[in-house]
Amino acid sequence: MDLFKTIGNYIKNTDLYLMLLALTCSVYGMVLIYSATLHPVSVLDGSTRNLFIQGAAVVLGLGAFVVMSLIDLETMSGWWKIFVLVNIGLQLLLFTPLGIEANGQRAWLKLGVTNLQPGELGKLIFIFTLAAHISEIREHIGEWRGLFVIGLHTLIMMGAVVITSGDSGMAIQYFMIALVMLFAAGLPLKWLGLGLGLGIVSIPFLWNFVLKGYQITRILVLFDPSIDPDAARQATYGKIAIGAGQLSGQGLTHGTMTQMQLVSENHTDYLFSVAGEELGFLGCMLIIALLTLLIARLFYVSYRASTAFSSLLAVGVAGMLLFQTFMNIFMNVGLLPVMGLTLPFFSYGGTSVLTMYAALGIAAGVRMREKPSWLQ
Repeated sequence: MDLFKTIGNYIKNTDLYLMLLALTCSVYGMVLIYSATLHPVSVLDGSTRNLFIQGAAVVLGLGAFVVMSLIDLETMSGWWKIFVLVNIGLQLLLFTPLGIEANGQRAWLKLGVTNLQPGELGKLIFIFTLAAHISEIREHIGEWRGLFVIGLHTLIMMGAVVITSGDSGMAIQYFMIALVMLFAAGLPLKWLGLGLGLGIVSIPFLWNFVLKGYQITRILVLFDPSIDPDAARQATYGKIAIGAGQLSGQGLTHGTMTQMQLVSENHTDYLFSVAGEELGFLGCMLIIALLTLLIARLFYVSYRASTAFSSLLAVGVAGMLLFQTFMNIFMNVGLLPVMGLTLPFFSYGGTSVLTMYAALGIAAGVRMREKPSWLQ
């Protein structure tokens, strides 16, 4: 009886909006994954197997949601420097025999029956450490010394990701998360403008000394696919699939390009193109609407938070979802280069699903510990 009472109290106090919106996205995503892998290239990647794995990831994700919502991270915020080292160490594991290569990047750890992407888990640790760091020096956030140490914190983690895995898309996500959190913390717009200017000025350096050949090619084929038709094929077919769906789509499991597997990775990075071809503009807009509601709810949780640290946690999760959604959809419609980014809660991928649910659990914990309304 006490167990049912405990569960009832948890349901009463947690943020059910976040949980139900995430579950709705996951169910919708599993329908699209089923259709995308109905006629697999390999017998090991069929719909039944993928649905089982994705469903298991969602169940584990709900467990992670509950666990993370019950942990008061504010009591651990004083240890943020230790967690920075833990995060770097997690990335360095990619240099050990546990590190495996997939799609040209050594970004995964082989852990028995499953794989783990350190960069995904690292995003949550980064949100925690940056929230604690910003809260610690918040009175200096508008000064160059405050901005310098936060910038160094961010660059260290971006560098750890790029050096260990070469995953520039993941590194960009870290930068965008930091940008949103700094803006929420009250960073003056002049600093944001200066940062934007430095970013533009650094493009020639990045182009010549940081970006690899295949990454430059992915950017160039956005403007001229004839430069490398093979490199442009995935993005080109993705756009064609979305356009072919028109208003209401060709019908679930009836998309020509989807069922012929012409768009590679269509159950992961290019799931949005499956929705576009088979469910049309309306199906795509439903995805955007669900994720917009989820992100808006996270910003609301941040607004209602009881402390600056808690508010930054929630806004960091919101920023992570916002930019990953933005970048994945723009990648699918050919406005950004292919970067290997999944569509949050929709795309196939155990690590991504677990990370997203755990992130929402962090935000739900903020909601559970907010000030009573009469103290606002």
